[in-house]
Amino acid sequence: MTQEEVLMLIEKKDGKAYTYLYNMYSKSLFAVISNLIKNREEAEDVLQDVFVKIWKNIDSFDSEKGRLYTWMLNITRNTTIDKMRSKGYNKSLKNQELDNFVGIIDNENKFINKIDVIGVSEFIKKLKPKCIQIIDLLFFKGYTQAETSEELEIPLGTVKTLNRTCINDLRTYLKV
Repeated sequence: MTQEEVLMLIEKKDGKAYTYLYNMYSKSLFAVISNLIKNREEAEDVLQDVFVKIWKNIDSFDSEKGRLYTWMLNITRNTTIDKMRSKGYNKSLKNQELDNFVGIIDNENKFINKIDVIGVSEFIKKLKPKCIQIIDLLFFKGYTQAETSEELEIPLGTVKTLNRTCINDLRTYLKV
């Protein structure tokens, strides 16, 4: 089935087109989601939301502006980012079940081992304790500067200044 045929079926709200889209694109879109959201159930929920949005907004797709897959990929990326920024998602990360911690610890250990292999951890250990904290939250745990500010209970401007200073100190150590 060609893209044009699928679009014609979608315009008619034919269920075959939806099934075709899902069968053709769900795996690749799920891979994009899973790359950002590690919890499989959460990622599956996002995938479902993505296909609902695609189905509801298909009229806004313009084949002259780009390919259908690219349009679907943008919806997927935006929906995933929206989910990650939502308060509910952030709270669920903080209140994970005990079973999840085994995987998290294993993944963190793998990551820490990779850092050790390239030697970065030795340089980070030479930094001031506050710098170690800042770098850990911003770069290894993926916190935003605002989240780091809340976590450490220091002003956002201080986090930004410390971040810059700590990175410059790390650069100095790496040049030696």
